[in-house]
Amino acid sequence: MSSSPLLSRKGRDQQRYDNQRRLVAGCIPYKLNREDDTGSDDLLDRVEVLMITSPGRHDLIFPKGGWEADETAGEAACREALEEAGVRGILNDTVLGVWEFRSKSTQDTCSLEGACRGYMFALEVTEELECYPEKDCHERKWVHVAEAYKCCRYDWMREALNSFKNLLTGKPVPPVPELSESSSFWIVKPNAADHAIALC
Repeated sequence: MSSSPLLSRKGRDQQRYDNQRRLVAGCIPYKLNREDDTGSDDLLDRVEVLMITSPGRHDLIFPKGGWEADETAGEAACREALEEAGVRGILNDTVLGVWEFRSKSTQDTCSLEGACRGYMFALEVTEELECYPEKDCHERKWVHVAEAYKCCRYDWMREALNSFKNLLTGKPVPPVPELSESSSFWIVKPNAADHAIALC
């Protein structure tokens, strides 16, 4: 009995939007090393986070992508982690935060086109796959939290790391608006321009 291959979801037929902003979900995948070679007692010195390369660029990002109509934000975050980084794990259902940003292709425009609202979570990795749907598009790199800050290209990524650190150390994570999983979001059928590669 053979298992079916993992496939990435394609297109935006089921994409969620809210006030013309594309809704995105992602996570900070992490693992806790059993031993710390620095001899430190600080938990964060033993934590590594997984970052991935961005297609066509050299910077590192956290796995994230479109939140679709048939899934919760957490399910979308787990799916993106599997598709882009080839990892599975235990998702903490505390939302690290909600950030608004623009897709890379629309950074310099003033319209709402390309605007995204991203929900980020923490994912404790329990399985790292050798083969995964977007392996040819993304390379993986495990880094210590301090190094991850240096790799972050955008402020919202550093803010997500701050919330992640708070979550791990038992400090309060800033509250976020209630996550509605249903009808307050509307779905838009893609037009020709929407078939471009998703850059959020």
